[in-house]
Formats: sequence, C-alpha cells, structure tokens
Amino acid sequence: MRKTVFLMGWLLFATLASGQRPHQPAASEIQLKLNKLNVLGNVLYLAAHPDDENTRFIGYCANERLFNTAYLSLTRGDGGQNLIGPEIREGLGIIRTQELLAARRKDGGQQFFSRANDFGYSKTSTETQQIWDKEKILGDMVWVIRNFRPDVIVCRFPPDSRGGHGHHTASAELGLIAFEMAADPEAYPAQLKYTEVWQTTRIVVNTGRWWRKNISADEEGVVAEDIGSYNPLLGTSYNELAARSRSQHKSQGFGATGSRGELIEYFEHLKGKEAQKSLFEGYSSGWDRVKGSKDVAAKVKQVIAQYNPENPSGSIDGLLALRAELLQLNDPFWKLKKLQEIDQLILDCAGIYLEAKADDYAATPGDSAKISFEFINRSGASVELKQLSSNVLGIKEAMMLTMDKNQKKTHELALQLPSDLTVTQPYWLAEKGTLGTYRVDNQLLIGKPENDPSIAFQLQLMVNGTTLDYEIPLIYKWNDPVKGELYRPFTITPPVFVNFSESAFLFSSNTAREVEVKVKSGQADFSGTVQLNVPSGWKLSQSQFKVQFERKGEEQLLKVSLQPIEGMPVTNGNLTARVLDQQGDLWQNSLQTIAYDHIPTQSYFPSAATQIVYVDLKKKGRLVGYWEGAGDVIPESLENVGYQVDRLSEGDLSPANLKRYDAIVLGIRALNTDERMDFAMPALLAYAKAGGTLIVQYNTYFRLKTQNYSPFPIKISRDRVTEEDAKVTFLQPDHPVLNQPNKITAADFDGWVQERGLYFPSEWDEKYAALLSWHDVGEDAKEGSLLVAPYGEGYYVYTGISFFRQLPAGVPGAYRLLVNLISLGNEE
Repeated sequence: MRKTVFLMGWLLFATLASGQRPHQPAASEIQLKLNKLNVLGNVLYLAAHPDDENTRFIGYCANERLFNTAYLSLTRGDGGQNLIGPEIREGLGIIRTQELLAARRKDGGQQFFSRANDFGYSKTSTETQQIWDKEKILGDMVWVIRNFRPDVIVCRFPPDSRGGHGHHTASAELGLIAFEMAADPEAYPAQLKYTEVWQTTRIVVNTGRWWRKNISADEEGVVAEDIGSYNPLLGTSYNELAARSRSQHKSQGFGATGSRGELIEYFEHLKGKEAQKSLFEGYSSGWDRVKGSKDVAAKVKQVIAQYNPENPSGSIDGLLALRAELLQLNDPFWKLKKLQEIDQLILDCAGIYLEAKADDYAATPGDSAKISFEFINRSGASVELKQLSSNVLGIKEAMMLTMDKNQKKTHELALQLPSDLTVTQPYWLAEKGTLGTYRVDNQLLIGKPENDPSIAFQLQLMVNGTTLDYEIPLIYKWNDPVKGELYRPFTITPPVFVNFSESAFLFSSNTAREVEVKVKSGQADFSGTVQLNVPSGWKLSQSQFKVQFERKGEEQLLKVSLQPIEGMPVTNGNLTARVLDQQGDLWQNSLQTIAYDHIPTQSYFPSAATQIVYVDLKKKGRLVGYWEGAGDVIPESLENVGYQVDRLSEGDLSPANLKRYDAIVLGIRALNTDERMDFAMPALLAYAKAGGTLIVQYNTYFRLKTQNYSPFPIKISRDRVTEEDAKVTFLQPDHPVLNQPNKITAADFDGWVQERGLYFPSEWDEKYAALLSWHDVGEDAKEGSLLVAPYGEGYYVYTGISFFRQLPAGVPGAYRLLVNLISLGNEE
C-alpha cells in the first residue's frame, strides 16, 4: 500500500505550479471534467526537448479522448538559443521548463522530465547516449512509465537518423528499450520499492511529414487519427488550442497561428500489440478495466446525466455518493486517480476559492512571516473548514469555520519559519552534475517538472457532511498598475547574496581593474564578513569586508581593485565570494531572477563567482554600434575589454551618425526576430560601403525578416560544428583578420564551450574570403563559419561562430578573434 500511495502522490502533483493565477472553470469545462470520470486511459508522448511535442495531439488526447496525457521531455532545453533574453544554459533550462508547464496548462496535459542535460546539438545517437549516461536516462524513462502507466507511448521521432538530431534519435531508441524494461521486474529493481512494473500496450512513432511526405494509413503498420476536431465545451478546435499551447515556447520563437478543419496525424507501429484501425484500440479505456467497478460506472453515468450547467453545485451530492462507492474498490491506481478528479470537481462545482498569501515573495529559514488566508464558498452547499495544517511548518489548527454562501472568510497567521527549511533551489541544480546528466539522488524527485511548493497548507473541509482533504501552495501576489493582479511563487532564500557586476573580467595587461561586488540581504538584521578569493597569480586590494544590514533587501556595493601579479604565472579561474555570518554559517550564493510575463517569476541561487581571465589582447577602434537581436551579452563583453558600445535603433541610422562607429555588430538572429530589419539593412550596408565594418552574427535560414542582408549572395544552411574541440584549419592564414592586431593561432580555439558554431552559410559569392575550416568527426569540412569581403571602402563580415556562448564563458581566443573582426579596417 505504501508504494501505491506514493505512486499517486507522484501523479497528483506532477503538474503542480505554484505562483499561478487560480482558474475557476466555467460550467462547460466542468462538464468536460465530469465526462472524463468515465474514461480510464493514459497516453505518454516522448521526445527530447521542450518544443518537440505535438501540442495538437496532446490537446486532442486530453480533451477529446479525455485520456490522462503527458509529455516526457528527456531534457530541459538548456543547450538551445534564447530569443527573449540573455539567459543561456541553466537559466534557459529554467525558462524552458516553465514554458512547457505553461503549454500544458493550455492543452490539458501533464509534464515529466528525465535527468538528461541538453548539452547542445548532437549529430549521433551514439554520442548522445554516451554523454547522457544511457543507463541513468533509461532508468528515468522506466520510472515514468511505471508510475504513469501509459496504454500507448508515442515517440515524436523515429529510432534512426531521420529525426535530424542525436537527441531526437536517442529519445526513440531509448523509448523502445524502456517500453520493454518497464515490464521487467529484473530491470531497475530498486524502483519497485515505490512502484510496480507496467506493460504498455504499444509504442508508435508520430510520423512527421518532413521525413515521410507520402505516408498513408493504407500502409502496413500505419494508423491515422483526425485530431482537428472542434470541442464545443471549450469553444475551440484542437488546432487552435495547440497554437495557444505552442506559443508558450517564446524563448524559441515558436509563436503559432491557429487553424481549423480536418488534420490527419499518422502513427507507425514500433513494438507491442499492433493497431489495425485506431491508435487507441486493443485495450479498455473504460471502467470495465477495473474489477468490481460496475456500481461505480453506473454512478458516474448518473452524475453526468444529471449535471445542470446552470447549477453545477447540484452535482455535489452525486459526486460525494460516487466518491463513497469509489472508496470500496481494490484498484489503488485508478481509485486514487479518480478520487483526485472527484475532489477537484467538488471544489469546482461549489465555486470554492482557497488561498494562502504571504506578505513577501521570499523569506529565509528562521525568518518571520505573515500569512493571509482567504476562503469562500460560492454555492449553496454546506461547507465547513475544519482544520488547517502545514507539514513543512509543523502547525495544525482546528478551525470550525462555517463557509456560508458567498461570504468571504479570512484568517491570519504570524509565525517564525523553521530554521531547517531548505532553500528553494531547482532540485536538478542542487548538486553539480556532469556534462550530460543532472545529479538527482532522490528517486522520488526524478520525473518531476519542478519543485513542490516551498510551503504548502493542508486544509480539511466538510462538504455536505463528507470530510475532504486539499492542499494549497503559499503564494505571493500584488497589483501592478498596468498588468493588474500578479502572482509569483513563495521562495525560501539564503540570508545573503553576493553578485559580481560581470560574469567575466578580462585582463590584457597588469593594469588594475575595479570590480564591483553587490551584497544584498535576504533578511533583516544581518551582519557578517564577506571573503573574496582569487586563483594564484592575482591580487586584490582588499579581500575581506564587514557588512551589516538593518532591512531585508538592503544592498551594499563593494569595490575592489583586481590585477594580475607582475612576474608571476597567472591562473585563469574564478573570483569567488562567501559570507560568514555571526552564527558561523557560511553562505556563498548569488541571486538570479528570471521574470517574463508568460511564466511565473523564478529565482535560483548559483555560486557567487565570476571568471577572471588574462589574455594577450590588442585592439583597434574605440566605438562599436550594436544592433540587438534575440538576446545575448556580447555588448557587455565588449565593454569588458574596453570598447564603448552603443545600442542602436532606427533613429540612429543616419549616415552621419553611423560614420562615427569603428564597427557595427548585429546581435544573434537579428535578421530572424527584428521586424524592422528590412528597413535597417540598407542603411547598415551603406555604412559598410562608405568605409565601416559591418559584422552580422548567425541567423537561421527560415523566417528571415529581410533577404537584403548581404552585399554579395550568401546561402544560409543548417551546417554546424558541434564538437567544441574540433580541429581548426586556417584557409587564408595571411588574412588580416587572422593577424591584426592579434595573431590568431590554433591555441585560440582551446577551451571553447558547447560548439564551434551553427547555421553556417553553405554557398557564398567568390568575393568572400572563407577563413576557417573545421568539421565534426566523420563529416566533410565546413568552411562557411567566417566570411569576410571588402565592400566599397569598408568590410562586410558574416559569421556563424558562437561568440554568444564563448564570450560569457570567458574564452580568451574568442575575444581575440572578435576583436580582430572589429578592428578590421581601423588604423590607429
């Protein structure tokens, strides 16, 4: 019994997201939820990344077929690009996790993850599985299957190279293995302490038109489903619903337009019981799959038949009677799953609103907190709040609070939080992982999309004479004068944070530089000692500071002088900070906040550190113009090495103004994301022709906002080099870019991260000089990563090199190469 109780807990809170505006379903939505009581089926969609999922299919399965439908994304998308801001790696993974949860709130699905880390583009499944640690990720997939119990598993990609990405192929190859292992008690036996083996009926691939244009349901092993139908209870078709869901993937630029009408999806058999006419045939998805459920099934039909959308509360007694009948069943999986649905329906039918609101969005362990509760019953049902408790806070209060119709009840708590509360760090980032795998040692966390709420309250209600238990998260909400009522999750934070002004500091001489260190208090009445530490070969003007704060949120700006020690070997590494408080506790966290309108605000607390790098760097020119693209920190990186960088806009495009700049750089994917590029590019090209240097960074070949982005023809492709240590060959070693003002050698390509570059041109005019060649193992040379052409009196540069990854990582050679590009044509 223990393991089944956990099993359902894992299911019930799989998509719980605190910090969301509560949603009271309309009467038609309640009707849909009632209809779902009569359906007992599960479908699992499987792929590699956020945005790989077929939102049309998920919306159709969840709302038309009324199956419990989930998406298992093996990664959190850390290795992708970010079109809405500067976050990459861990920060981007947090954003894309929340975007998937936002998508599921639109289409009605659930969300799961494995421990696989998106380490960047991979060209083979073999490489992917090796870096991911195949056995761990397989175990995670088996764990999700055993707990979710899908009747059908649908892979987004085929188990071969047609998926176009090693992660894609690996998701299907591992899915086929996990399909069998989940049913094998000899596979991952330690999991069976908490769950049971499960045999899925079939696994298929949702065939994409891009690899099989002429697929037909008449083929052997292929079935088709029309998922374009219209749902009158939701007032939308699944094509339109899918567009709203997919449009939550804003960091990937996947805004979608809804469509209407028939839409056929095809599914090819991989393993298990082959479907003949329908993907969902060959197993029961009704109450007949549960032994002894005849009376339950009859009561479900009765509740559905008697539902009155003008008076949803009239169904409460029927739901309570159904609940009592359901408790007699011996099938713990479906009993507990349907109990969850019924208990939520009772809340929905009664219009009951339950809220726990903190007076601040964050607190520290041992801090004081004020919590306001709001309870309201907006129906004629008899409702009484009997008890309020919190397992985390260790409190339990008898309430005996009668909730009369539409009479708001409130309750206040002022308390001291336990001193042993855990800081709200995303659980997959709590420990240092490997390149390909997060470290998560707690089996019960694996698969979960996000942390449980930092603090939750358990409420015991008496509804029409029946005791029901509910749990609500502690949230923070406030009113914005423009956006109105806003919510964010309540978080537990360290008592102090240390943030450096830059993610990396570069030195090209022994001259001292000022480093700003911002110390911020997470609680009132904090005092301690800040300790700064540097690698060998560096010295600080001061390494210890006393800090004292009276108020929470108070900040103190420390300034220190940092420089390489003359005559000593310099070790590139991290300048780190830690704070020793008066109790002798050591804190070494920075504060990173991610705030976008489409997801709840997220906070996380990486180590307080910044890179310090000594590089032999010479530069020409002084003033750089930067036309921002999809979001990167290259302007800050250039300022870090002494350039003055102006962010440009349309008002800056006069020839007289542009003439001032030694070089102008376009941010990543500017040609994909900026609607005004078709108007800006003629002025920028004219600037280059008149004697300037124009540097255009990578763009994708699709969704270009202009075709007029280069003086001579270029054809952008999908070519990329994913091996960050791929050998470089200099095609024109005497070219100024490789010699002035810095001599570029093979050593400048050491220590690169994630990749060499992406979306290289595959064809270009003979007027361009291709300067570099490299390739991944087993592939032909890629020579389009850096193209330079004289244009009029100036220069035009197109590059797919991933400077946007290398510069924040403090890669010396990337700085030297980019400075050479900026210096091109500038004689000082």
